[in-house]
Amino acid sequence: MPVLQARGITKTLGAGRAQRRILDGVDLEVQEGEVVAVLGRSGSGKSTLLHLLGGLDRADSGRITLAGQDITSQSPRALARTRLRHVGFVFQAFQLIEELSGEENVLMPARLPGAGRDGERRARRLIGELGLTEIAGRRPHELSGGEQQRQAIARALVNDPELVLADEPTGNLDQENGAIVLALLRNLHRRAVVLVTHEPEAAAIADRVLHLQDGKLCQEDVRLRESA
Repeated sequence: MPVLQARGITKTLGAGRAQRRILDGVDLEVQEGEVVAVLGRSGSGKSTLLHLLGGLDRADSGRITLAGQDITSQSPRALARTRLRHVGFVFQAFQLIEELSGEENVLMPARLPGAGRDGERRARRLIGELGLTEIAGRRPHELSGGEQQRQAIARALVNDPELVLADEPTGNLDQENGAIVLALLRNLHRRAVVLVTHEPEAAAIADRVLHLQDGKLCQEDVRLRESA
């Protein structure tokens, strides 16, 4: 069974004459261990799609199944629990809390009501694996963009989610740090990853590249990878 399955997703934004159907019957499946990139110009609906897939917003119609659960029919409380346990979000703007240290930011999802067990153990392991141990006590403003994004990735993984959703994760990074972050996302074992971007270089890490155009996902490219 796919980790993520979306069928017939539609979403309309605006009202009156400004109303626009930004997603028009989108279908998508993502398997465990697969990286899927969604390319599209600014305003094409990439972030809207990601928010729907992760349960941050609701579609006008269609069905989304995540980790075997139909999230389109869940109550707000159940949906929040599903997000906490099954989805990790990585954003362009990092979304770290300035008042907390790096380690506290990583640990935050694991300390929320409804989180699974062993969050603190995973947090410290992730901090070590991502090379963040020496800066774990610093606050976000004391870190480089690349360090902040690595902490954001650790935070996204702390509850051991099946699905990672990344919204323009290299948009605020220089080329070197962007490459490091993309390599981390590429090598997230056993997880499904959906990456939305307008940068072909970022999409190059994906197993499949889809283009969001006129509200539809199209022009799929299958990328063949040499086995390691």
